[in-house]
Amino acid sequence: MAQWTSAVGAAQLARLLTSQQDRPAGPGSKRPPAYRALADGVRLLVLEGRVPVAARLPAERELALALSVSRTTVAAAYEALRAEGFLESRRGAGSWTAVPAGNPLPARGLEPLPPEALGSMIDLGCAALTAPEPWLTRAVQGALEELPPYAHTHGDYPAGLPALRAMIAERYTSRGIPTMPEQIMVTTGAMGAIDAICHLFAGRGERVAVESPSYANILQLMREAGARLVPVAMAEGLAGWDMDRWRQVLRDAAPRIAYVVADFHNPTGALADDDQRRRLVDAARSAGTVLVADETMSELWLDPDVAMPRPVCAFDPAGSTVITVGSASKAFWAGMRIGWVRAAPDVIRSLVAARAYADLGTPVLEQLAVNWLFSTRGWEQAVDVRRAQARENRDALVDAVRRELPEWEFEVPGGGLTLWVRTGGLSGSRIAEAGERVGVRVPSGPRFGVDGAFEGYVRLPFTVGGAVAEEAAVRLAAAVRLVENGVSGGSDSARPFVA
Repeated sequence: MAQWTSAVGAAQLARLLTSQQDRPAGPGSKRPPAYRALADGVRLLVLEGRVPVAARLPAERELALALSVSRTTVAAAYEALRAEGFLESRRGAGSWTAVPAGNPLPARGLEPLPPEALGSMIDLGCAALTAPEPWLTRAVQGALEELPPYAHTHGDYPAGLPALRAMIAERYTSRGIPTMPEQIMVTTGAMGAIDAICHLFAGRGERVAVESPSYANILQLMREAGARLVPVAMAEGLAGWDMDRWRQVLRDAAPRIAYVVADFHNPTGALADDDQRRRLVDAARSAGTVLVADETMSELWLDPDVAMPRPVCAFDPAGSTVITVGSASKAFWAGMRIGWVRAAPDVIRSLVAARAYADLGTPVLEQLAVNWLFSTRGWEQAVDVRRAQARENRDALVDAVRRELPEWEFEVPGGGLTLWVRTGGLSGSRIAEAGERVGVRVPSGPRFGVDGAFEGYVRLPFTVGGAVAEEAAVRLAAAVRLVENGVSGGSDSARPFVA
């Protein structure tokens, strides 16, 4: 019986391998043999999660033709991968990817680092801060006081607690967007909201337009739902959306839905202005595309001179085009898995009906905690603490990276939690791999793109500050030196750092 569960075609694998472009070799540097470079490239794709474990690789002859190399080169590369534990083969069944014993399975998204590794590894993989105390504790205590009446019910509220739905609707109304509770569904985080929207609007094989780059975990969620992702390139730096490209994609591809982060975009930090939002809503309406606006970063403006535009849904008064997703996870705490959807009442009813076959509802205690925060001044005070913490971390990280890695290029966003960095011509994937060896975990650019894009980038979140930010930059500089010296490859490159 075959041991592989998926397959990677020769043309697809060739595209992924070609995307791994390193800086040209300097004088006196030695390039590895062709078979070694090919083996290292495949191994890196497996470690990055861009080629899944247990994926059948193309036959030697097919890959040789796709790469314009000899079959002997491919055969030697496959043999090296087998010797290192990254490939298994069986006569008649072909060859499929694997990971050596003791290596963790590669993360397809951006999962948090296990707590046991925090002592030796600086984690820049997850854009999430520690809880803003004492507001978390106070919110939970307030929720416990409100819990007894709900304990005498079945506890299932597929649309969310009525009190929280009304509070979220009131908050939109106070922002100038008249909203009824019937337009709100509470979800298990923003991921739960977008998963529900994708299942309702974008069945397997449907086109979904996404910003390029975009949030890695959402891209993976959509891939696993069977969506056909249509990337739309962002404008340079912090300029936001390229409206000419958006109009063309919406007109020509006619995607069923489009997913955008207008407020301090993840990963670039761009903030779309009012005119961009209006034009994108108009273009989506004309194309018959449902526009999903992710607002999870909307309250994380960090600089006092930032003028926040109107919400995307403000430009869709009829409610026929825009579905808004919000969450407590970024502005408050990632452990508070409460999100919500704002949409037309008929869309909310459809989402609630479909929920009976998914998670039934969101935990009551967490909903009560968020409702306590919203109904007191607790939310505003906690978010003020969060902004101050993120601003301090951002400034420390920017200073440290500019000092240790002056060849890296980036623009400093006025809000959000991430810095999108061009790595001076080096492979972001190889920097991420080398970083694991020197004690810093950083996600490479291709995680935020489609089909190997953004190899020359990494994302740095504002999750560490002070001396830790300085040490993170020092370790990143050490990872860069490993890549420049050709030391990041090899079968032992994924071993965890030991202090």
